[in-house]
Amino acid sequence: MQRPPVPKNEIERLTALRALNLLDSEPEERFDRLTRMAKRMFEVPIALFTLVDENRQWFKSCFGVDLKETDREISFCGHAINGHDTFIVENTLKDARFHDNPLVEGEPGIRFYAGTPVKTRDGYSIGTLCVMDRVARVFHPEDQAMLEDLARLLEAEIHAVEMATIDDLTGISNRRGFYMVAEHSLSLAHRQKTSATLAIIDLNDFKPINDTHGHLEGDQALKRFAGLLKDFFRDSDLVARIGGDEFAVLMLNTDRGFARSVLDRFSQEVHKLNAAIDKPYGFSYSVGLGVFDPLYPKTIRQLVECADREMYSQKQDSER
Repeated sequence: MQRPPVPKNEIERLTALRALNLLDSEPEERFDRLTRMAKRMFEVPIALFTLVDENRQWFKSCFGVDLKETDREISFCGHAINGHDTFIVENTLKDARFHDNPLVEGEPGIRFYAGTPVKTRDGYSIGTLCVMDRVARVFHPEDQAMLEDLARLLEAEIHAVEMATIDDLTGISNRRGFYMVAEHSLSLAHRQKTSATLAIIDLNDFKPINDTHGHLEGDQALKRFAGLLKDFFRDSDLVARIGGDEFAVLMLNTDRGFARSVLDRFSQEVHKLNAAIDKPYGFSYSVGLGVFDPLYPKTIRQLVECADREMYSQKQDSER
C-alpha cells in the first residue's frame, strides 16, 4: 500500500482548513444536497465530501457508508489533495498503490474511486468531493467534467463560509476568523511543544487621517498597512484585523527574542512604505507582545490581554 504524500504547503493548508471551523461539525444541507446529487448522478453506492486534516480524513457529508472518518494514511483523498485534477482509480485491485489498502481488502470494499479536490479561495486543497463503487468502472472525461462542476458548486459554499471570517476591507482575517484559527494554532503548538508569539499592532493617530483626508483615504490607508503585513509575514503566520485600526499577528514557532527581531525588520519596511506612498501622513504604531510557552500554556484571549497591556504602555510612553 502506498501512503499519501504530504503537500508542500501542508502548514498553510491546515491553517486554511481550521479557519473554516467545519471539522467535527454537524451535517449541513447545503453540502449534503451536492453529495446526494453526486451519488444519484453517477449511480454509485458511496459519495462523500471529505476534509483531510493532519491525521485523518473526516466526512463532512457522507452517503453510503456508516463511517465518519478514516486514518489519513489509508485514505484515497489524501492522494487526491496533492493534485489539481480529479484523482481517478478505475480498478483498485489492478492498482499497485491500492490493491492491499484496508479500505479495498475490507469494508467498504472500494473498487473504484474518483475524487476532485475542493479548494479555498486562496487555492488550498482542504478535501475532496468523491464518489466510490464496489465494482470497477470506467470514468469518462464527461464524467470527470460533471464531478468537477459539482465540486465547484461545493467550493462556492465553502467560500461563503470563508467570507464570514474575512475582513471585507482589507481581505485578511477578521476578529472572528482570528480567534477561531488562533485557538487551533495554539493547540498545535502545545502538542508539538513549540513556542508562539502574538503581536498586537495599533496604529497611532489614525483618526486624524479620517478627519482630515476623509474616510475613503482612511480605508485606503488601512488596506495599504494590511497589505504590508500580509506581504511581510510568513504564510504560516496568522495576520488579522481585529479592530478599526488594530491588527494582530500570531507567529508560530517564535519566541519573544525572535519576534522582536522580526518586528524590527517590519519597522524598516514601514519606513520604506511611508517614503514611497507620497502622502501628507505616515504610518506609526504601538506594538505589544504576548508569548505562548507550551510548558505554561495560555489561551489566545490571555495572550491578547498580555499584548494589549504592553501595547498600551508603549502608546502612553510615546505620547509623553
